[in-house]
Order: sequence, then structure tokens, then C-alpha cells
Amino acid sequence: MDLLQLRYFQVVARHQHVSRAAAELHVAQPALSRAIARLEAELGVPLFDRRGRRVQLNRFGAMFLTRADRVLDELDQGQHELRDAAGLAQGTVSVAAETLRTLGGLVAGFLAGHPGVSFRLYQSPAPVMAAQLQAGEVDLGLASQPLPGPALAAAELLSEEVLLAVPPSHPLARRTRATVGELAGEPFVTTRPGYWQRALVDRLFADAVIVCEGDEPYAIRGLISAGVGIGLMPAMARRLAPDPPVGWLHLDVPCRRTLSLAWRADAYRPAAARALTDFAAGYFRTWRGDG
Repeated sequence: MDLLQLRYFQVVARHQHVSRAAAELHVAQPALSRAIARLEAELGVPLFDRRGRRVQLNRFGAMFLTRADRVLDELDQGQHELRDAAGLAQGTVSVAAETLRTLGGLVAGFLAGHPGVSFRLYQSPAPVMAAQLQAGEVDLGLASQPLPGPALAAAELLSEEVLLAVPPSHPLARRTRATVGELAGEPFVTTRPGYWQRALVDRLFADAVIVCEGDEPYAIRGLISAGVGIGLMPAMARRLAPDPPVGWLHLDVPCRRTLSLAWRADAYRPAAARALTDFAAGYFRTWRGDG
């Protein structure tokens, strides 16, 4: 008895028709019939009642099918586990994020424990990221706003305050707090539509004068420091590095962003992607809190 015979038996039992089973298995019908006959001879009992090309499981066949299904399922699970183990050791995980700067420490920390994994990184605003996930172009998306589309699941990694950043020479730079009303008419530096900073600016400052917008969220800080305008930055940016210098202020209204890791719930996630999801939860736990 070999595994091929068990596979053949399982498919014939499902179709209860030799010709249809042969078509699915891409084997000649006579060869399939001979394989089933050999299996029955080894077992010493008939497994099917035959009516021409149609066959029907008898009581011996029904008993044996239960065992065969269990054996083949265990083998299938073993193959999945081996592929996953190989994937975790040497697989590739693709990640989209609003800014690649957020991924630097995360990727470095993960690779320290999984040096055989490789990464493909994409910088994408939320609508593009959602489309990439839906199309299977990326395994994970690191987003600061809910992603549109069906079948997307997400795990919250971080919720933090969003601060107002101003040039060092700005009159507000020596203060620690500002009101939304005080910022009327101020020039803003922000991202273009599709990024969370722009959505927040549009919601909080309906009359904002946007003097500069772009696709790299982290570049906002350099432009603010150079005196181009003021802008919104996450608290994480304040803690990442002291330069370029800006003044940091708390706003008088609730102003937060929630960073989440998203994936397609109805698609298979490689072992490396699942491991990165778990690692990210611990990594960003160290960033929780404001200030």
C-alpha cells in the first residue's frame, strides 16, 4: 500500500465515479481502476460496490475512508508545517507603510532573530496600501488610519498623541501648548491627501493655508525646521531623534493617531508575516505613552 493508492481511493470515494476521478487526477481510467483493485487485494476486502463506471462505497470502504482521510490530512498538515518552517527560516515578507522610517528599527530587530528572512518594502498612502493588500501584492500594511475594503483585519500596535511642530524661531516655540484658534492663518506643511496627517489637518484646521505638501511624512519635520511652516507630527517623531530641531506643542483638542498592522483575513499569511506581526506587537509596546 502506498500514498498514491490512498489518494486515488480518496478521490474515487468522493466522486463515486471512476471516470470523473480519473479526470481530476489526470490519470487514465484503466490505470486508476487497476490501482484501486490492487488496494482492495492488499486489504483483502472490496471497498466499492460497482455498477459500470459508477461505484459506491460499501461498509468496508466507508470504514477505511475515515482512516485514509485522517492519514492524508496529517500528511498535508505536515507539509504545511514544513513549508512554514522553511518560510520562517528563509522566506520573504512584503510590507507597505506610510513612511519607511517607521520600519527601520522594526525590520532590524526582526532580522536579528530571523536572519534568513528578506523584506520587500513599499511606501504607500492608505488607499494604495489597501489596494495592495486586496491584490495580494503585500502581506502586511502598517497604517495610521483605518484601511478601506472588505476582508481586511488589523491589530493595533500603538496609540499616541499627535503634536504640533513649529520652527525654532516661531513665536510659539517657547511654549508647550497652543489652541486651535491661535493657529488660524498659519502656513501648514503636511502630506498630500491619502495620508493620516492630511486628514487630521483638514479635520482640525478647516481654513488651514497649506503651503507645502508631499509624499514623505518624515520630510515634514525638515521643512518645518527650515521655517516653511508648521505641521502635525506623531509623538514618536519627537523621541526618535533630536534633529532637525523644532518646537513641540500640545494642542487643546484631542489629537491622536493609532498605528495598526493590517492584513487580508481571507488569505494565507506566510510564517514570516505571522512572526513579524507578533514581533511588531512587542516592538511597538516600548513606544506606548505620550511625551
